[in-house]
Amino acid sequence: MNHKAGFVNIIGNPNVGKSTMMNALVGENLSIITSKAQTTRHRILGIVNDENYQIVFSDLPGILKPHYKLQEKMLHFIEVAIQDADVFLYMVEAGETKVDEEIAQKIIQSKKPVVVLINKIDLSTQEEIMVQIQHWSEIFSGSQVIPISALNNFNLEKVKDVILDMLPENPPYFPKDELTDKHMRFFVAEIIREKILLNFKQEVPYSVEVVVDQYKEEENLTRIFAYIYVARESQKMIILGKQGRAIKKLGTDARLDIEKFIDQKVFLELTVKVLKDWRDNDKQLKRLGYEN
Repeated sequence: MNHKAGFVNIIGNPNVGKSTMMNALVGENLSIITSKAQTTRHRILGIVNDENYQIVFSDLPGILKPHYKLQEKMLHFIEVAIQDADVFLYMVEAGETKVDEEIAQKIIQSKKPVVVLINKIDLSTQEEIMVQIQHWSEIFSGSQVIPISALNNFNLEKVKDVILDMLPENPPYFPKDELTDKHMRFFVAEIIREKILLNFKQEVPYSVEVVVDQYKEEENLTRIFAYIYVARESQKMIILGKQGRAIKKLGTDARLDIEKFIDQKVFLELTVKVLKDWRDNDKQLKRLGYEN
C-alpha cells in the first residue's frame, strides 16, 4: 500500500467541540477546552501517525465576525486552512442549522472533500438528528454527514476511516514521532490561559495573552517564568486579586496541569503586565505571535 498523508482541517462555529474532537483523535490534550467562545486563538496541528499514513489535523478558531484586530488574525487562520486543506471536517452541534455562507462557499468552491460532523448528539433525539443530516446534506451536496459525540468518543473511529479513504497519497509531512508543530512554551502558555478562562468572568479572559519568557529544564525541576498581558490596569488588578489571592490560585491550578503535561515538578512564576489595547495593535499582535 502506498503511503497516505494530508491536512484535515476542522472548521465550525465557536464551542461546537472542534478541540475536544481533535484531542480525542490525536490522543493528547493539545488544544485547551472551556465552555467559553474564542478559547482557541491559533491554528494548532495534531498529528496522527501510522506506518501507512499521517493525518495532520488542524484545530482552528471558531468562525466569527471580527470586532477587533485579534479576531481578524484568528479569522485569517481559517482562510489559510481553506487554501491548504486536503479534507475538510465541517463541524456543527446538534440543533445547529445556521451556516456562514461565505466560508461554506469557499469550502465548496475548493472542490476538496468535505465531511460534516454533527456533534453532541446525546443532547438531541434521533428524529431531530435525521432532520439535521438531511439539512446539512443539502448544504454540502454529495458530502458524508456523520453524527458523533466527541466527548464520549462515539463514531470517531468511523470519522477516521472516512478520512483515510479520502486522504491523498503523499509522503509524511512531519517526522513520524511528532504529535504537533507547536513547541512546549506554547502549550504551557495555553494551559495558563485556560485557567484564566476558567477562573475569571466577563471581558477579562478575552483581554489576556500569555507569553512564556523563560523555560529552564533542570534535573528534577522545570522553572517557568511567564507574563500575563492585559489591556487595562483594572484588568491587572482583577487578575492579581485582593492581597494576590487570585493570581496565587491561578498559578497553583496552572502549575498542577503543567506538571501533568510535562511529567515533572514545576516552579511557576507569573507576572502581570499592562499592554494597552494590545488586541487592536498590529505591532503588538505580531510580537505575540499573531502574524498573517
